[in-house]
Amino acid sequence: MDYEDMIGRTVRGNVDRPLGSVHPRYPEMVYPVNYGYVNGVFAKDGEEQDVYIFGTDKPLKTFEGKVIAVWRRFDDVEDKWIVSLDGEDIPEERILEGIWFQERFFRGKLYV
Repeated sequence: MDYEDMIGRTVRGNVDRPLGSVHPRYPEMVYPVNYGYVNGVFAKDGEEQDVYIFGTDKPLKTFEGKVIAVWRRFDDVEDKWIVSLDGEDIPEERILEGIWFQERFFRGKLYV
């Protein structure tokens, strides 16, 4: 799968699950990174594109950053974009650690 049309794009959006918040349906799931969506970009599920946001240890309300990778879920219609606030690359191991809390329930692959 080729994601070069997304990787490298600067995107902005809102954070609906800030770092430290809990999942609305699964209160045992705590977000170790900010999680939100890109304004005006719609994913295959019909909702705005979901993103994991790296580059801060503070909860955010909004964000602007660069897409540096894509997590492709094989057993779901959604892809999750990985956004770096400062545009810097993040090691794959760090990305996988940061998204594991939720993505461990899905089969997928990280594309960088």
